[in-house]
Amino acid sequence: MTATVGVLALQGDVREHLTALTSCGVRAVPVRRAAELAAVDGLVLPGGESTTMSRLLGVFDLYAPLRAALADGLPAYGSCAGMIMLASRILDTRADARHLDALDITVRRNAFGRQVASFETDLAFAGITDRPDADPMRAVFIRAPWVEDVGSGVDVLATVPTGPAAGRIVAVRDGNVLATSFHPEVTGDLRVHQYFVEML
Repeated sequence: MTATVGVLALQGDVREHLTALTSCGVRAVPVRRAAELAAVDGLVLPGGESTTMSRLLGVFDLYAPLRAALADGLPAYGSCAGMIMLASRILDTRADARHLDALDITVRRNAFGRQVASFETDLAFAGITDRPDADPMRAVFIRAPWVEDVGSGVDVLATVPTGPAAGRIVAVRDGNVLATSFHPEVTGDLRVHQYFVEML
């Protein structure tokens, strides 16, 4: 039976994630309501603007159901703002911003700088680029966060290889929750989405 993966469709790169997931062979659906959330086998939280996403979760009465679903084990993948939303601790955010406490990490919003500091680099990604004959992963960072600290149960999957941010953590996994600072949905490289689908 084909898995159904939702994409939180409040704001951000929704269409790009739906396209990538469909290309990975799952049924991909937008999620805006609690009933839609209850019908999925996994959920992607897209890039966008984390404080706006936080506010819209309240507007759509999704905050409590989503938090409960994650606490109950719903597999999730967050990219960029989605990583921030899934985190337990957020630095440099607004006082009224809410998060989902699904990943035992500390993230720093806009850690690499504003839009003008967006950049691309090639990454080694554990579980993906260490497979036989695998190419490095081209990662696109747009007003991206990085992970300042991880809990004892969190696996670090990728770090920035060179430059001023060398060594900064940009991909993590904690059980069935995955997050990246970068945007694989914009590059056409489906391997992060496939990795998530394999987690379901």
